[in-house]
Amino acid sequence: METIDWCGEPPPRLLLEGVAQFNRGEFFEQHETLEDLWRAEARDVRRLYQGILQVGVAMYHIGRLNHHGAMHMLTRGPDYLRPFAPACQTVNVSDLLAQAARIRAEVERLGPDGLDGFDWSLTPIVRFVDPPPRAPTPGWTTRVQDPSSR
Repeated sequence: METIDWCGEPPPRLLLEGVAQFNRGEFFEQHETLEDLWRAEARDVRRLYQGILQVGVAMYHIGRLNHHGAMHMLTRGPDYLRPFAPACQTVNVSDLLAQAARIRAEVERLGPDGLDGFDWSLTPIVRFVDPPPRAPTPGWTTRVQDPSSR
């Protein structure tokens, strides 16, 4: 996959909306928003959107105690994201990959019968390497943290 200049482009409005939903824990809704975005995108950057979407879907599966679905999405989502690391369209992809790896390790450790013990403090947050160009919804900046503040 050739990234050309896609990663230098500003994030599209639907990406910002989907990330805001993701960061509010609205994992079903973020799926719908980001699915609209990736389906409309013909270029390979669509895999970035799919990867974010699938990490969110993994969290939805964890909430429904679906171990197999969570593991599947925590494998496939990062596979889509890796080519875009460290960052693309201001999304801190490396940070999201690290969070997804921690979640996957926890889900694997808990096993199919232990997801009710999932540590929800591991819930991922999509961060930006630069401030997003605009806040699409109220409360946007309350959950998105500056990666340098860690």
